[in-house]
Amino acid sequence: MNMKIEKKYIPLANYFSATTNPTITLQFTEIEKIMGQSLPNVAYLSYSWWKKTKAPAKHYLAWTAAGYAVKHVEPKRYVVFVRIEPTNDKDNTKTNENILLIRPAGHGDANSLSNMQKKIEGESDFFLYGHGERLLSTQKTRKQIIEWNQSGHSLILLAILNGQHVGYLMIEGYKAHRASHRASLRIGVQNNSQHKGIGSLLLKKAEAWAAAQSISRLEVSVLETNSPALTFLQKNGYESEGIRRKALMIQHNAYDEVYLAKISIN
Repeated sequence: MNMKIEKKYIPLANYFSATTNPTITLQFTEIEKIMGQSLPNVAYLSYSWWKKTKAPAKHYLAWTAAGYAVKHVEPKRYVVFVRIEPTNDKDNTKTNENILLIRPAGHGDANSLSNMQKKIEGESDFFLYGHGERLLSTQKTRKQIIEWNQSGHSLILLAILNGQHVGYLMIEGYKAHRASHRASLRIGVQNNSQHKGIGSLLLKKAEAWAAAQSISRLEVSVLETNSPALTFLQKNGYESEGIRRKALMIQHNAYDEVYLAKISIN
């Protein structure tokens, strides 16, 4: 990463670095979702802001460092980026592939995250909260993000696919010293974005972050009927440690939860 890039544009730089697509079209709203922050007003008003490639401006490094240039700007709507530097990829037939970015949530992601949580929970019968049951406000979610980021033991990761927030993973740790080595996980991916490796990358990023925080035990509970999740976790080294009997009541039927954990040696 070029250290000259302004901090707020680093996620955007990571996004461009993750692809070799010859053309990338992004809505202004998608760019802001990737960044987790709003674009400056001048970006909405001035075509020349996108065309700047000289100091003292630095925002352009987010795409030029990855070999892209701005081809066209539709004010307040979208920007078209084109690749101007050749790649070393021998398979030139691989074009317009999905671009997946995983990054920590910031306070600017609060509205999108709360809406995504409610959407994902509404798509499945495997979560604690049912469709329309969770009362999540942008303000409450923003407060949670800020507090977790400041805690050092908890984190929310966002999965951004082609400029859209499609999944999350929450790592909730403990302040108490005796339990500071462990944390619980909650993961969700939208139905239309599953089977694309998003869950695996979220888990990989979460485990790397946990290791850096000296968290050696990761815990997760899964509904007994959620076979895909159980298989996914077991393939990633999570072992069943027990059953919480009749943990959830869904449509007047009782279901057990399976407790799983993964222990690593730091």
